[in-house]
Amino acid sequence: MLNLKLAYRNLFRNVRRTVLTVLLIASSLAALILADAMIGGLRNKMVEGVTHLLSGEAQVHRTGYLDTLDADLFLPDPDALLALLADDPAVRGYAPRAITGGMVSSPYNVAGGFLYGIVPERERDVSRIAEAVVRGEYLTGATGEILMGTDLADLLEVDLGDRIVVTVAQVDGGELSQALFRLSGITDLGVRELDSSAVFVNLGEAQVTLGLARGVHEIAIRYAEGEDSADVAHPLLTRLNATPAGGPVEALGWMEFNPGMGQIVQMTAFSTLIMGSVLFLIASFGVINSMFMSIYERIYEFGVIKALGSRPTGIVGLVLWEATLIALLSCLVGLLLGGSLAWHFSVNGMSLGEFDMAGMTVDKFDAVVRFEQFVNFPIYVTILTLIAALYPARFAARIVPTEALQKTL
Repeated sequence: MLNLKLAYRNLFRNVRRTVLTVLLIASSLAALILADAMIGGLRNKMVEGVTHLLSGEAQVHRTGYLDTLDADLFLPDPDALLALLADDPAVRGYAPRAITGGMVSSPYNVAGGFLYGIVPERERDVSRIAEAVVRGEYLTGATGEILMGTDLADLLEVDLGDRIVVTVAQVDGGELSQALFRLSGITDLGVRELDSSAVFVNLGEAQVTLGLARGVHEIAIRYAEGEDSADVAHPLLTRLNATPAGGPVEALGWMEFNPGMGQIVQMTAFSTLIMGSVLFLIASFGVINSMFMSIYERIYEFGVIKALGSRPTGIVGLVLWEATLIALLSCLVGLLLGGSLAWHFSVNGMSLGEFDMAGMTVDKFDAVVRFEQFVNFPIYVTILTLIAALYPARFAARIVPTEALQKTL
């Protein structure tokens, strides 16, 4: 308790230096909290852009389909899989799809693209196709409806109600098949590859055109809890892989079927660590400088107490108590400042300007405030402040009384 009282007294012997040191450390903590909240928000935005836009948080295919996108690798009997998904409380929504490449033509032009056969109501719980319709109407299930992206509509020089012919190769033989549609809606998904090549029709018409009978190429899944999307070993995936569907089944989380984006998201986890290391390396020099200045101002006092028989461990404890009080004050100020900023941007969002990331347009995102930011980061700050104070404390403990008294004369 004596060391604590002395440390508290010494802390305010030079108020200006103490305030500047506290502000330096507090600013580093606040910056770390805000940076982690921003990175978390950007990471969530990227994940949602990948999983909520079209692909889903997990997918089920015939084994080998993702390697070749071969239309012949389809699930001929998906009923057991769909029934399992319908009964699982971990599933928010699922959407069976038929997918193939083909030619999309209008009376004015022709282009290559991907045909997606979808169940309109199922897609509302998995993807954002319905929300992306900027002109016309979303699919209703009526015969002859088709959606396409803005870029593809411009290329084909078509407008709502115009005729669209889709030509594809049927499964199990490759015979060409054509189907006539009327453009019912134009979408803007915000991804160039989709807006310039993807067309969406009702699943039943796609199955007839491709000769799939009741088969599908893909079942996209969205979990009830967003945290489950990062679990590549989710129990649901294990059950799906063991469910017969007329052939070998492959159920994968989004980080497996989209490894490129998965690696980008994982790399963002190191951003906070790198930024925190740089910030507290700078702050540690401030702590060392402040502690040394305090020691040099009181070098006569240290010389006297050493001459009176004070042990080196007592002096080390005194200096570390001062560092602890500085760390606690810094954490209090840093939490108030960083927490306020993070909360503000979590409510009002943050815009860094419109930019493209992995083909996806990002403009505004919400910062993510987590409980760990207000517990773990202050603990790290306190520990690193004490580590930085060890060098000045060791110096103070090794002061020679006679030399200290001579320096003050």
